Amino acid sequence: MKIIGLTGGIGSGKTTVASMFSELGVPVYIADVEAKKLTNSSKVIRSELVKLLGEAAYTETGLNRTFVADKIFNNTDLLKAVNKIIHPRVATHFKKWASSQNSAYVIKEAAILFENGGYKDCDKTILVTAPKAERIKRVLARDNASKAEIEQRMNNQWSDEEKQKLADIIIENINLETTRNRVSEIHKNLLS
Repeated sequence: MKIIGLTGGIGSGKTTVASMFSELGVPVYIADVEAKKLTNSSKVIRSELVKLLGEAAYTETGLNRTFVADKIFNNTDLLKAVNKIIHPRVATHFKKWASSQNSAYVIKEAAILFENGGYKDCDKTILVTAPKAERIKRVLARDNASKAEIEQRMNNQWSDEEKQKLADIIIENINLETTRNRVSEIHKNLLS
């Protein structure tokens, strides 16, 4: 079974593209969703995050996302330390999940696939791109964030130009119908 990495910057539409693959019957693993589940269910992750960030990292309902985000937002060393705790467990969880799938290929959707080296475990990678102004417009409509906050988040991710050097396939996601046709074409190629 092939592992296809799917990534893109904030607002690029990688989740939309992942849904299109899912509609074609392809098993899709959304790393961010699974990471959130694991941070709430894994006693090991909880223990290590509390040791790193303090007791306030968790509330009675689970990870205190606001607290953690505030701590790591402008502290790259702390962000790296948090990622070092979470990402290896997500990678292990993905391998277990993938081995239980019965498909020609699976999609692993991850926002920082290239940044964290996860692309090295993929047979091919797909990068979803869109113009910066369009991405900002999408995130403004979706999230409760200011333009400045969105641009700050974008600046914390690799640029599309950096990612394109490592991507095997690029989907420019501007028009939904064009994107759907491109996904269908890629799906056919991956099956052959």
